[in-house]
Amino acid sequence: MATQQQAPVSEGNLLSAIDMVAKEKGIDRARLVKTVEEAILKAAQSVFGPNRELQAQFNEETGQVDLFQFMTVVDDVSDDEREIALEDAQKAGLEAEMGDELGFQIFWHPNDAKKAAEQDKQFGDLLMVKQARSQFGRIAAQTAKQVLIQRVRDEERDLIFNEFKDKKGELIKGVVRRFEKGNNLIVDLGRAEGILPFREQTPRETYRPGDRIVALLKDIDREARGPQIILSRSDGKLVEKLFESEVPEIYEGIVKIVACAREPGARSKIAVMSRDADVDPVGACVGMKGSRVQAVVQELRGEKIDIVPWDRDPARFVCAAIQPAEVNKVIVNEADGRMELVVPDEKLSLAIGRKGQNVRLAWHLTGWKLDIISESKFKQMEEEAISQLARIEGVSEQVARNMYRMGFRALEEVAEATEQELAGIQGVGAENAAKIREAAEHTMEKLRVERIEAASNKLEPLTDKEKLLFVRGVGERTVQLLEDAGYRSIDDILREDEDKLAIKTGLGIKKARALKQGAQSFLENEWRAIETARKASAANQKASEPTA
Repeated sequence: MATQQQAPVSEGNLLSAIDMVAKEKGIDRARLVKTVEEAILKAAQSVFGPNRELQAQFNEETGQVDLFQFMTVVDDVSDDEREIALEDAQKAGLEAEMGDELGFQIFWHPNDAKKAAEQDKQFGDLLMVKQARSQFGRIAAQTAKQVLIQRVRDEERDLIFNEFKDKKGELIKGVVRRFEKGNNLIVDLGRAEGILPFREQTPRETYRPGDRIVALLKDIDREARGPQIILSRSDGKLVEKLFESEVPEIYEGIVKIVACAREPGARSKIAVMSRDADVDPVGACVGMKGSRVQAVVQELRGEKIDIVPWDRDPARFVCAAIQPAEVNKVIVNEADGRMELVVPDEKLSLAIGRKGQNVRLAWHLTGWKLDIISESKFKQMEEEAISQLARIEGVSEQVARNMYRMGFRALEEVAEATEQELAGIQGVGAENAAKIREAAEHTMEKLRVERIEAASNKLEPLTDKEKLLFVRGVGERTVQLLEDAGYRSIDDILREDEDKLAIKTGLGIKKARALKQGAQSFLENEWRAIETARKASAANQKASEPTA
């Protein structure tokens, strides 16, 4: 293959730019060179034509990208951009044979203007690049610059990603540099910048440029247009990592933080356990005279922290989590994942906390839904439940109390219980279990009819909860489960699929199907009668009012 060679000329700016970028940014020089070659080749194809066989090659001596065009020697030319006739090649003074591939350097740089003129004079009719060459010179220079800048950006992003990807979920220190739109903070992390979005900032914390900051590296967004390192000061894991940095026992794995619940800027609760019986997990986290926990509190700008011991027994764990309030009694409902905590009347507000904060944090820490009840309220609820159970035909007050002690709190729980469960209640027995369950169903229906009759004479608007209690087979427990699952009205039930309703509420497919059928039946029958009666009551009241 014959190729015209370009004589060395003075070193260009492109070489200096590549060397400088490779050195300052730590980017592989060979990758930069290859990127520039690809960019020049792509620009050349757009200017000279995509059909030409072109090649771009970086010249280390000149510091520029040399562009070559290759043409095949043939007898009969069918493509004048890729082929050259043997006769024309010989006329141009080229030593060539059939099938040879000839390479011509296209002189496009302004420094090579003289060589370009000579080439046009000698091979202009063969190459046909004279008109496009002047245009390409400007395009090539601009393309090389843009591609180099973009490659630097891409490489920097890759370097940052590779450097920080293994630090995700770890503490990172930096210096606040500036604020951006939306109150986002830009933090200098050394070789990169991170962003602390407003949503990840802790309420009531303020910063100024130059302030040092410790944050959690929450995520790395490789596709972000701005800083790709996302920091957080509000994530609960920040508390865990701060304790890990202050407590050697946590770092060494002797003490473990099992769970953490946090309301940023206000209060946090952490549950800890020890793998060594000789190490007190709470004491290890508190430190001598509270030195360790105070260091974390100081870093969190005064946020209060409760450290509680984790326990395998959920009831004990919940009692520890609700501290500083005392708990007199715990009623566990494993089926619903719920606990009722009975506290002294004078400790009720302490257990709930300001705006429900204490019970909310305990709920998130333990994973149990918690209901805080004062002792007097609990006794009242107990008597009301026993009174309701005693309305079942064949159930005395003592049997009702026995039912209550066995965990039955409502009529529907008795109506939905198995005969074996009822037979285990003192005073019921296997021979009466089926009768008691059937009597509970009748009592529920009787109460439902009474509620409907009362609603028919009521002029005030009915709530969604009142309407739900009008559906056959629905009691307070079912209403609670429906509300917890997001079903707050009869329409919500009717819109939902039976399977989803059964799964979300935990009621089972049989109960879910009965609920939908009961809701549909109520709307088509009883609800119309209720509305008619309410309209009649309203009309009678209006008629009885004295006229002015």
